[in-house]
Amino acid sequence: MGTKTIGIKDDVYERLKARKREEESFTDMISRLLDETKGDWREGFGTLDTDDAAELEELAAQSRERLQEGLETRQQKALHVLSDVEAGEDTDETA
Repeated sequence: MGTKTIGIKDDVYERLKARKREEESFTDMISRLLDETKGDWREGFGTLDTDDAAELEELAAQSRERLQEGLETRQQKALHVLSDVEAGEDTDETA
């Protein structure tokens, strides 16, 4: 079995050294850490099956609709308040 020399920054070395068990070599420790990894998180990133994609699209559409309805409601209330102010009505809602 061959060996390779790699360069790493001091802070990375210290982090690895902190995770290294007393009885293991750096090779053993790196191998253990790689085995503990559940796989490459980037694999399949951004892909959904057809059903999940359709559900997500529907949920996003519903969310946009609720947002739009909320904006319209607040806009109508603001216009009502402004029209009352222009008409000289008291807009103090605490009374």
